[in-house]
Amino acid sequence: MTPPKLCVVGAANLDLISYVPRLPSMGETLHGTRFHMGYGGKGANQAVMASKLGGEVAMVTKLGQDIFGENTLKNFQTWGVDTQHVLFTNQAFSGVAPIAVDQEGHNSIIIVTGANDLLTEAEIEAARLDIAASQILVCQLEIPLEITLTALRVAREEGVTTIFNPAPARPTLPAELYQLSDIFCPNETETELLTGMPVGTQAEATAAARVLLERGAGRVILTLGERGSLLVTDQETLHVPATAVKALDTTGAGDAFVGALAYFLAAGKSTEIAMHRANQIAAISVQAVGTQTSFPNAQDLPESLLA
Repeated sequence: MTPPKLCVVGAANLDLISYVPRLPSMGETLHGTRFHMGYGGKGANQAVMASKLGGEVAMVTKLGQDIFGENTLKNFQTWGVDTQHVLFTNQAFSGVAPIAVDQEGHNSIIIVTGANDLLTEAEIEAARLDIAASQILVCQLEIPLEITLTALRVAREEGVTTIFNPAPARPTLPAELYQLSDIFCPNETETELLTGMPVGTQAEATAAARVLLERGAGRVILTLGERGSLLVTDQETLHVPATAVKALDTTGAGDAFVGALAYFLAAGKSTEIAMHRANQIAAISVQAVGTQTSFPNAQDLPESLLA
């Protein structure tokens, strides 16, 4: 069987994770209980997740010529990610993300994008053949908006299905971005910020998702944390519940969902099945510490989940 092919255009950061009794207030200094470094960045996380499940994944990103960048490249190679378009610059440090995680698994994250901001439109164009060879292109908002738009335009020109994850959250997006998104995949916070509408109930979430559809998105898949995920299209609304688990660390759960969703869709699964399985993958990830380290490998999953 030929593995699904995906391309991810986005950021690669080094996560600097501090575990704390609670998240600090403004101006407060807290003693943490332990510290961990891990590989992150939404684009990198989603690429690694899809690769861990068995996808052939090409990553397009830019790193600094520093120890963080060198180790990030090695990490991609360890997980089998195609690094032909993992580029380097001496004009900025690699991206970093200091993260605080409390005892309930809630987190607070600061992103310093660094070299990720220097990815160019010409470098996206140089990756056109890899984008065209993919079933799915995945993008987010951690690199400059115009670069994300360029990648989505290339995918549309090449007939490749696009998944856009509007994270980190921002209040406004250009109309073209919605129109280039075959699947628009926000979480609750991002949906509320983009629409100004609550998503506390399924009815509220559905109404907010319809606003995103009206702006031009092909389909909306809204992630609802422990409530699962919600598909809203012009024809249907489908709520896919999540498996109830005790969360140890929710860092990267959204990326686990998006990477898994992209993989299963690229593998030819229906949207409903892909959502069910992505929910399960995300639930597994929150039961372990870290980001990419919490993502399960295909060989550790039940055969039924990958069949």
